[in-house]
Amino acid sequence: MYHNEKYYTMTFDQCLYGKEKPGAAAPFTEETMEQKAKRIGKLNIIDLIAIILIVAVAAFGAWRLLGDGGGEGAQADMVKVTYTVRCEGVPLELYENCLEHLPSPLMASGELVGGQIESVEKVPYHVLGPDGTWVEDPEHVTLYFTASTETPAGAVMTTKVGDQEVRIGKTDYILKSEYIERSGGTIVDVTWEQ
Repeated sequence: MYHNEKYYTMTFDQCLYGKEKPGAAAPFTEETMEQKAKRIGKLNIIDLIAIILIVAVAAFGAWRLLGDGGGEGAQADMVKVTYTVRCEGVPLELYENCLEHLPSPLMASGELVGGQIESVEKVPYHVLGPDGTWVEDPEHVTLYFTASTETPAGAVMTTKVGDQEVRIGKTDYILKSEYIERSGGTIVDVTWEQ
């Protein structure tokens, strides 16, 4: 019953059109594979443009990542910045401890960032008394820390110590050095020297 039957395999084009599609590629033979291998070595204009664009994007990325090639000999102009941070309600004993460690190098994220805390001054800290008047708190003081750093000069001056910007009025500044750390400080003065 099955001894003389033949099975045929048809391509999609044969099923769709009833014959091979006009201009369809010849079946894969050794000769057609050799012809295709020879064509891979040749580039058309689209391939050439794509290669040039890829090389240009890679070169631009490398330039941006590595800098403009100024080298280590070309150093940017630096501007000295001195700023004052006010910390209120600090326990009195911290003032004496801070004095022992000045000047103290500035830090951020566990690394020295350039610059230092130069000095600290104390002024009385006042609280509201039971009778509604302001009275001096004998156990706490307000400290004014003066710190300095250098920042690159530019058209737009953005002074940063670590990841924090230094701006007058900033109220959540964390003053951090090798031996001293105070959070919630307010920057009350900034001076950029020319």
